Amino acid sequence: MADEGDILTDLDNPNPAAGGNGADNLPTAGIITQYVKDLSVENPNAPASFQWTEQPQIDLQFNIGANKVSDEVTEVELKVNVTAKTSQGNSYLVELVYCGLVGIRNVPEEQAHAFMFAEAPRLLFPFARAVIADAVREAGFQPLMMDPIDFNGLYVQQLQAKRAQEGAAGGATPAAPEGNA
Repeated sequence: MADEGDILTDLDNPNPAAGGNGADNLPTAGIITQYVKDLSVENPNAPASFQWTEQPQIDLQFNIGANKVSDEVTEVELKVNVTAKTSQGNSYLVELVYCGLVGIRNVPEEQAHAFMFAEAPRLLFPFARAVIADAVREAGFQPLMMDPIDFNGLYVQQLQAKRAQEGAAGGATPAAPEGNA
Protein backbone atom coordinates (compact mmCIF):
# COMPACT_ATOMS: atom_id res chain seq x y z
CA MET A 1 0.00 0.00 0.00
CA ALA A 2 1.29 3.45 -0.86
CA ASP A 3 2.30 5.78 1.89
CA GLU A 4 0.06 8.85 2.20
CA GLY A 5 3.12 11.09 1.82
CA ASP A 6 3.89 9.49 -1.59
CA ILE A 7 0.38 10.23 -2.85
CA LEU A 8 0.62 13.87 -1.83
CA THR A 9 4.04 14.16 -3.47
CA ASP A 10 2.66 12.72 -6.73
CA LEU A 11 -0.26 15.16 -6.66
CA ASP A 12 2.07 18.08 -6.02
CA ASN A 13 4.20 17.09 -9.05
CA PRO A 14 1.98 15.37 -11.63
CA ASN A 15 4.82 15.53 -14.16
CA PRO A 16 7.87 13.73 -12.78
CA ALA A 17 9.74 14.65 -16.01
CA ALA A 18 9.50 18.35 -15.16
CA GLY A 19 12.79 20.04 -14.49
CA GLY A 20 13.77 21.39 -11.10
CA ASN A 21 12.99 24.90 -12.34
CA GLY A 22 9.42 23.88 -13.23
CA ALA A 23 10.18 23.47 -16.94
CA ASP A 24 8.07 20.84 -18.65
CA ASN A 25 10.24 18.22 -20.35
CA LEU A 26 7.44 16.04 -21.73
CA PRO A 27 7.19 15.79 -25.53
CA THR A 28 4.29 17.90 -26.80
CA ALA A 29 2.92 18.50 -30.29
CA GLY A 30 -0.38 19.90 -31.47
CA ILE A 31 -2.27 22.36 -33.63
CA ILE A 32 -2.41 25.83 -32.04
CA THR A 33 -4.73 27.40 -34.63
CA GLN A 34 -5.74 26.93 -38.25
CA TYR A 35 -6.79 29.32 -40.99
CA VAL A 36 -7.29 29.99 -44.68
CA LYS A 37 -4.15 31.77 -45.86
CA ASP A 38 -5.13 32.04 -49.53
CA LEU A 39 -8.20 31.04 -51.50
CA SER A 40 -8.85 31.55 -55.18
CA VAL A 41 -12.00 30.37 -56.95
CA GLU A 42 -12.44 30.82 -60.68
CA ASN A 43 -15.48 30.09 -62.81
CA PRO A 44 -13.89 31.11 -66.15
CA ASN A 45 -16.59 29.93 -68.56
CA ALA A 46 -19.73 30.98 -66.69
CA PRO A 47 -22.52 31.14 -67.59
CA ALA A 48 -21.90 28.76 -70.53
CA SER A 49 -20.33 26.12 -68.24
CA PHE A 50 -23.68 25.70 -66.43
CA GLN A 51 -25.17 24.32 -69.66
CA TRP A 52 -22.46 21.73 -70.28
CA THR A 53 -23.68 18.16 -69.82
CA GLU A 54 -20.29 16.43 -69.92
CA GLN A 55 -18.98 15.24 -66.55
CA PRO A 56 -15.81 17.20 -65.77
CA GLN A 57 -12.48 15.48 -65.15
CA ILE A 58 -11.12 16.51 -61.77
CA ASP A 59 -7.39 17.14 -61.38
CA LEU A 60 -6.53 17.31 -57.68
CA GLN A 61 -3.02 18.21 -56.50
CA PHE A 62 -1.59 18.50 -52.98
CA ASN A 63 1.58 20.06 -51.67
CA ILE A 64 2.69 20.28 -48.05
CA GLY A 65 5.09 22.92 -46.79
CA ALA A 66 6.42 24.04 -43.44
CA ASN A 67 7.73 27.45 -42.40
CA LYS A 68 9.39 27.85 -39.01
CA VAL A 69 7.83 30.74 -37.07
CA SER A 70 9.83 30.32 -33.85
CA ASP A 71 11.78 27.61 -32.03
CA GLU A 72 8.57 25.83 -30.99
CA VAL A 73 6.04 26.97 -33.63
CA THR A 74 5.89 26.02 -37.31
CA GLU A 75 3.31 27.02 -39.90
CA VAL A 76 2.24 23.93 -41.86
CA GLU A 77 0.71 24.71 -45.27
CA LEU A 78 -1.64 22.32 -47.01
CA LYS A 79 -1.88 23.56 -50.61
CA VAL A 80 -4.70 22.12 -52.68
CA ASN A 81 -5.28 22.85 -56.38
CA VAL A 82 -8.44 21.61 -58.06
CA THR A 83 -9.18 21.90 -61.78
CA ALA A 84 -12.48 20.65 -63.21
CA LYS A 85 -12.11 20.35 -66.99
CA THR A 86 -14.32 19.14 -69.81
CA SER A 87 -13.66 18.98 -73.56
CA GLN A 88 -15.37 22.39 -73.76
CA GLY A 89 -13.04 24.04 -71.25
CA ASN A 90 -12.50 24.56 -67.54
CA SER A 91 -15.62 24.44 -65.40
CA TYR A 92 -13.89 25.74 -62.27
CA LEU A 93 -10.52 26.14 -60.62
CA VAL A 94 -9.88 26.29 -56.88
CA GLU A 95 -6.56 27.05 -55.24
CA LEU A 96 -6.43 26.84 -51.46
CA VAL A 97 -3.59 27.33 -48.99
CA TYR A 98 -4.92 26.09 -45.65
CA CYS A 99 -2.53 26.50 -42.72
CA GLY A 100 -2.12 25.43 -39.17
CA LEU A 101 0.28 26.73 -36.57
CA VAL A 102 1.88 23.66 -35.03
CA GLY A 103 3.51 23.78 -31.63
CA ILE A 104 6.23 21.22 -30.95
CA ARG A 105 8.31 20.98 -27.80
CA ASN A 106 10.78 18.33 -26.60
CA VAL A 107 10.26 16.10 -29.65
CA PRO A 108 13.21 14.57 -31.56
CA GLU A 109 13.74 16.15 -35.01
CA GLU A 110 12.78 13.01 -36.97
CA GLN A 111 9.49 12.66 -35.07
CA ALA A 112 8.80 16.40 -35.35
CA HIS A 113 9.30 16.18 -39.12
CA ALA A 114 6.87 13.25 -39.32
CA PHE A 115 4.31 15.20 -37.28
CA MET A 116 4.58 18.28 -39.50
CA PHE A 117 4.45 16.43 -42.83
CA ALA A 118 2.09 13.55 -42.03
CA GLU A 119 0.03 14.08 -38.89
CA ALA A 120 -0.57 17.85 -39.11
CA PRO A 121 -1.85 17.63 -42.72
CA ARG A 122 -4.11 14.75 -41.64
CA LEU A 123 -5.57 16.97 -38.92
CA LEU A 124 -5.95 19.98 -41.24
CA PHE A 125 -7.39 18.12 -44.24
CA PRO A 126 -11.05 17.77 -43.12
CA PHE A 127 -11.27 21.54 -42.68
CA ALA A 128 -9.57 22.25 -46.02
CA ARG A 129 -11.92 19.74 -47.66
CA ALA A 130 -14.94 21.63 -46.25
CA VAL A 131 -13.59 24.98 -47.51
CA ILE A 132 -13.16 23.54 -51.01
CA ALA A 133 -16.61 21.92 -51.03
CA ASP A 134 -18.18 25.22 -50.00
CA ALA A 135 -16.16 27.20 -52.57
CA VAL A 136 -17.19 24.89 -55.41
CA ARG A 137 -20.83 25.06 -54.30
CA GLU A 138 -20.68 28.87 -54.13
CA ALA A 139 -19.26 28.86 -57.68
CA GLY A 140 -22.54 27.25 -58.77
CA PHE A 141 -21.54 23.58 -59.00
CA GLN A 142 -22.18 20.46 -56.96
CA PRO A 143 -19.85 20.48 -53.91
CA LEU A 144 -16.64 18.58 -54.52
CA MET A 145 -16.50 15.74 -52.01
CA MET A 146 -12.86 14.70 -51.75
CA ASP A 147 -12.02 11.29 -50.37
CA PRO A 148 -9.85 11.13 -47.25
CA ILE A 149 -6.09 11.15 -47.91
CA ASP A 150 -3.66 8.82 -46.14
CA PHE A 151 -0.99 11.40 -45.36
CA ASN A 152 0.86 8.98 -43.07
CA GLY A 153 1.06 6.41 -45.88
CA LEU A 154 2.23 9.05 -48.36
CA TYR A 155 4.89 10.21 -45.90
CA VAL A 156 6.19 6.65 -45.42
CA GLN A 157 6.22 6.11 -49.22
CA GLN A 158 8.19 9.31 -49.74
CA LEU A 159 10.62 8.38 -46.96
CA GLN A 160 11.18 4.92 -48.49
CA ALA A 161 11.68 6.41 -51.96
CA LYS A 162 14.23 8.88 -50.59
CA ARG A 163 16.11 6.10 -48.79
CA ALA A 164 16.13 3.96 -51.94
CA GLN A 165 17.38 6.90 -53.99
CA GLU A 166 20.14 7.62 -51.46
CA GLY A 167 21.04 3.92 -51.34
CA ALA A 168 21.32 3.77 -55.14
CA ALA A 169 23.48 6.89 -55.11
CA GLY A 170 25.69 5.42 -52.38
CA GLY A 171 24.58 8.12 -49.94
CA ALA A 172 25.34 8.13 -46.27
CA THR A 173 22.76 7.98 -43.53
CA PRO A 174 19.20 8.41 -44.90
CA ALA A 175 17.47 11.58 -43.82
CA ALA A 176 13.81 12.44 -43.48
CA PRO A 177 12.13 13.64 -46.69
CA GLU A 178 12.16 17.32 -47.48
CA GLY A 179 9.21 19.71 -47.34
CA ASN A 180 6.76 18.47 -49.98
CA ALA A 181 4.42 15.51 -49.91
